[in-house]
Amino acid sequence: METLKSKSIMIQGTGSSVGKSIITAGLCRVFFQDGHSPAPFKSQNMALNSFITNEGGEMGRAQVVQAEAAGITPSVLMNPILLKPSTDKKSTSYLKWQSAWKYVSD
Repeated sequence: METLKSKSIMIQGTGSSVGKSIITAGLCRVFFQDGHSPAPFKSQNMALNSFITNEGGEMGRAQVVQAEAAGITPSVLMNPILLKPSTDKKSTSYLKWQSAWKYVSD
C-alpha cells in the first residue's frame, strides 16, 4: 500500500484578532489556484455565531471561509471542537457537531 505524504503549514499568532484566519484563507486560495489540495484545520474554536454544515454539524464561520477558499465543502472534521459561550461564565462545547458538555466557571 502506498503512503501519501503531504506538507503541513502551521499559522501562529500572538493573540486573538491578529489575522491568522484571514492569512489561512488567503493561503488556501493561493494553493488551490496553483493546483494543490489544501485542507484547513483548527482543532478548537470559540465562536458565538456558527455555521451549519451539510452533515448537520456546527463549526466556526472562519473555518467555513477557509474551506471555501480551498475549494472544498466545509466539514466539522476541519473544526471538531466548537465552544459556544452562553454567558460570561458559561459555554456549551460541541464535539464534532454534537453538544458534548456544558461548562460553568466559578
